[in-house]
Amino acid sequence: MLLDSSQIIPITKLQKELTKKVRELSSSGEALYILKNNNMEAVMVPFEEYEFLRNLEDVFDQFEIKSLLDYRLKDYNPETNISWEKVREDS
Repeated sequence: MLLDSSQIIPITKLQKELTKKVRELSSSGEALYILKNNNMEAVMVPFEEYEFLRNLEDVFDQFEIKSLLDYRLKDYNPETNISWEKVREDS
């Protein structure tokens, strides 16, 4: 992934310029990549993008659940069901 160097900031500089950088982030909509000890440590994104990513995560969870249900129900035969009444009688 190629990043514009203006989008990368050391954490010590961010601590000094936090308010300014948050304003820039809000107006530009561009993510800000935060370095700690010369390693990528975190990313700041506009709130709208964060919400989008959270919703996307929910959609992926739903696809995963559907996939699991499809797998578990592939050999399901409703004719082999046993009623609760029958289960209680056999107990």
